[in-house]
Amino acid sequence: MSTQEQLKDIVKQKYSAIALQDKATNQSSCCGAGGCSTEVYNIMTDDYSAMEGYVANADLGLGCGLPTEFAKIKRGDTVIDLGSGAGNDCFVARAATGETGKIIGIDFTPAMIEKARANAQQLGYSNVEFRQGDIDDMPVAADKADVVVSNCVLNLVPDKARVFKEIYRVLKPGGHFSISDVVLVGELPEGIRKDAEMYAGCVSGAIAKEEYLKLITANGFENITLQKEKAIRIPDDILSRYLDNAGMDRFKSGDFGIVSITVYAEKPIGGNALCCGTDCCN
Repeated sequence: MSTQEQLKDIVKQKYSAIALQDKATNQSSCCGAGGCSTEVYNIMTDDYSAMEGYVANADLGLGCGLPTEFAKIKRGDTVIDLGSGAGNDCFVARAATGETGKIIGIDFTPAMIEKARANAQQLGYSNVEFRQGDIDDMPVAADKADVVVSNCVLNLVPDKARVFKEIYRVLKPGGHFSISDVVLVGELPEGIRKDAEMYAGCVSGAIAKEEYLKLITANGFENITLQKEKAIRIPDDILSRYLDNAGMDRFKSGDFGIVSITVYAEKPIGGNALCCGTDCCN
């Protein structure tokens, strides 16, 4: 098994367990990846509860932003949510699109798909669909979406460039994305960077902010805008598992840090996706 496959398997196992946890447990952990803090911290999450369409049962407390708040979703839009979990962002997006829109959630964890479908059925939403699959190889036709959203998920994928290629492919010409994600300022300490638990916890899988934005540009997107940025504070009881006292002091000195960004970008009007397989042009 390759390193990328191993990392994906770790994430799938962790998020299968997370699907069975409650929100309070997830928020007291590293993106829900485990009980790695002895105190209760909302380490990364923002509060969705005031947003139209919010469904408490679908909010597992796993995000690091509010991408649907910034996504400029209109009535009748087709919206794809990458790493849709229990369906929270899909249901918020559905409130914006109305009954004439179409919402597609993609998640590669069967337990999450099952939970999201149950939530959609309970709500009676016939225009919200959940598909199991990888976000770096989406089960979606080309030029399908008006808007793509994602909340703290791309950092979990080893090949982020491939994800941005896929986002470009599935967006209609003139479509756009709004994505919240975790990025780094400075170089993450080796102890954290190499730890699989912290990878599944959204931290060691993050890349430098500059590299992240360059990937977006390199894959053909335009009008790239940082819609929001906030620092992420990692509690001492988590850091002490990976860093000695000197490492913790350096972490707190500001030489490096972990931040959440919400970034917006558009696929050019003339940016048709190339046909890449038997069904992507359907």
